[in-house]
Amino acid sequence: MVDVSQVARFLPEIRKPTYKFSLNKKLLWTGIVLAIYFMFSSQLFGSVYGVSSNITQQFQTLQMLFGSNFGTLMTLGIGPLVTSSILLQLLVGSKIINWDVKDPDSDDKKKYEVTQKVLSIAFCFVEAVAFVLGGAVPASAASLVPIVIMQLALGGLIVMMLDEITTKYGIGSGISLFIAAGVVNTIFISLFSPCAGGVSQGCVWPSVNVEPVGKVWASMIYIVSGAWSKLLQPLLPIFTTLVVFFIIVYAQGISVDIPISFAQVRGFGRRWGLKLFYTSNIPVILAAALISQFSLVASFTSQASPTDPNLKCGFLGCISTESGQNVPVSGIVYYLSPPSALLMDTITGVTTSKDYLAAFTYGTFMLTACVLFSVFWVNTSGMDSESVAEQLSSVGMQIPGYRRDPRIMKKVLDRYIMPLAVMGGLSIGFLSILADFVGAIGTGTGILLTTTIIYTFYEQLKNERLDGAHPLVRGILEG
Repeated sequence: MVDVSQVARFLPEIRKPTYKFSLNKKLLWTGIVLAIYFMFSSQLFGSVYGVSSNITQQFQTLQMLFGSNFGTLMTLGIGPLVTSSILLQLLVGSKIINWDVKDPDSDDKKKYEVTQKVLSIAFCFVEAVAFVLGGAVPASAASLVPIVIMQLALGGLIVMMLDEITTKYGIGSGISLFIAAGVVNTIFISLFSPCAGGVSQGCVWPSVNVEPVGKVWASMIYIVSGAWSKLLQPLLPIFTTLVVFFIIVYAQGISVDIPISFAQVRGFGRRWGLKLFYTSNIPVILAAALISQFSLVASFTSQASPTDPNLKCGFLGCISTESGQNVPVSGIVYYLSPPSALLMDTITGVTTSKDYLAAFTYGTFMLTACVLFSVFWVNTSGMDSESVAEQLSSVGMQIPGYRRDPRIMKKVLDRYIMPLAVMGGLSIGFLSILADFVGAIGTGTGILLTTTIIYTFYEQLKNERLDGAHPLVRGILEG
C-alpha cells in the first residue's frame, strides 16, 4: 500500500519559519497576502483571458462563501480548500478513515495534511472544469475552454499557497481572511462608492434621477437637497447593519463555564468555556452553501422562455435575467432564496403575501438546516461529548467532584454539548435570517461570517505577545 506521506516531497510547500515571528511581522505578512488577494481579485490584474463577458451576478452567495470573484484568477476562491477540508474532516471524525490527528508530530497527522493538500489540488481542477463547462464562467470560444480551465485552476493553487503563507507566517488562516476581506470589500463599496447604481460596466457618476451606490453619499445628497422622504432608504441598511453587528459580538461572548482540573496536581484548575456558537459558523456556511446549490442547479437546468426573453424556467422554478442579474421569481428556488430588504419593503408597503410566504419558507429551511448541520458536525468532527471526554482524560484532566472516568465525564458533558449544538445552530441561523430580513449590508450570512471571523481574529491578537508591537496595535488590544 502506498504511504500517503511520501507524496509530500512532490507537492508545493511553504516552509515553516525557523524562528518565532514578532506580532509586527505577522501583521506585515498578513497584509501582504491580503494585498495579493485583492490584486488577483480585480479585473485589472487578475482578469482571466478567454472568459465570456456574459457573467451574471447570480452566484453572489457562492462568491461570498468562497471569497471569490467570478471572471478573475480568484474565481474558485477557497472553494477547493473548504471542500477538501470538510470532506476529510468528516471522514476522519466519523472514523471511516481511522487516523489519530491529535498529535501534531504523528504520522497520521502528516498523512492528514498531505491528503488534504492532494484533495485541494484535485478539487482546483474539478471545480474549474465544472465552472467553465457548467456556464458559471463560460469561455468566449470553444477553443479557449482548456485555457480558461487552466487559469482558474492556477488561481486555486495560488489561493492554496496564500492560505499556507498566512497560517505559517501571518495570523489566523487564509480561508477566514479571504471570506472576511470579500464581505468587508462589499460593505465598503455599498457604503462609500460614488458610482451610480444600475450600471452594468464601468463607473458612471450619479445624475439627478440616479443615486450613487454608496449609501453614505446618497444620504448626504438627500440631506442637502432636502429630500427627507427618501432618506430612510440609505440610512436603514446602515443602522440595521450596526445593530446586527453588535448583537453578534454580544452573542459571541455567551458561554457555559465548566470547571476542570489536573488529576495529578492538587489545587490547580481552570474553567473551560463552552460557547453558545459551539460549532462556530460551520452550520450557516453549510446551510448557505446548500441553498446556493439550488440556485446553481436552477440556473444550469433552466431554459429561455419562448414568451419572455428575460425569463428562464426549469424544474426548480423561473429566473428573471434582467439587468444581467439572475433573480428567482417562482418555484422552489424562489421560496428558498433569502429575501432582500423585507423590512424596507414592509415599511414602504410594496410587499405581498407571496413575499411573506417566501420569507417564512426560507427562514424555516435555514433554521432547520443550521440545527441539523450543527448536530451533524458535532457527531462527525470529534466534538461530541464522548470524544471530548476522551481528550480531557488523555491529558490527565477531570471535572472536580467526579471520578476520572471518561464515561462519567461523558455523562456530565452530555448536559451541555448537544443542547449547545442545537441552541447554537438555532441562534446562528436566526441571526443570519434576521440580517437578511432587515436588509443588513453584505447579506445575512456574509455579515455573520465576517463578524465571527473578525472577533476570532481579535481574540488571536490578544493572545499574541505585544512586546515590540506598534503602539496603535498595542493600544487597541490593551484598551
